[in-house]
Formats: sequence, structure tokens, C-alpha cells
Amino acid sequence: MINYRVENLEELIAQLKKEGITIVDDIENYDYGKFVHILDGEGNRVELWEPNDEVYEKLGDAITK
Repeated sequence: MINYRVENLEELIAQLKKEGITIVDDIENYDYGKFVHILDGEGNRVELWEPNDEVYEKLGDAITK
């Protein structure tokens, strides 16, 4: 699966819906960011991610120590 980092996921999803893009699920919220899945023109599932960079960087730092 392809994952794209995006800004302002809610606004992007609203625009994609207007354009007829299939939104597979609801936006999921985690401490490290928001996620949602869409289908591309060929029916492939694509993940969109709006990271919370502050929390995500702390998680990365904790893993590498």
C-alpha cells in the first residue's frame, strides 16, 4: 500500500469527496497523526496520513535510543 503524508486531512477528504473519489473508511485519530484510506482510479487502496510531527518525532527518538 502507498502512504502519502498530507496537510489538513479533513479539508482534503472533503475535496476528494466532491471529486467523486471513494473514501474507504472514516478518519482515524492517533497521538502521532490522522489516517484515512481512499481508492485510486485503478481500485488500489491508498493511505493518507496527516502526521503530528511533534509526537511522531518523539516516538522515533524513543525507538532509536
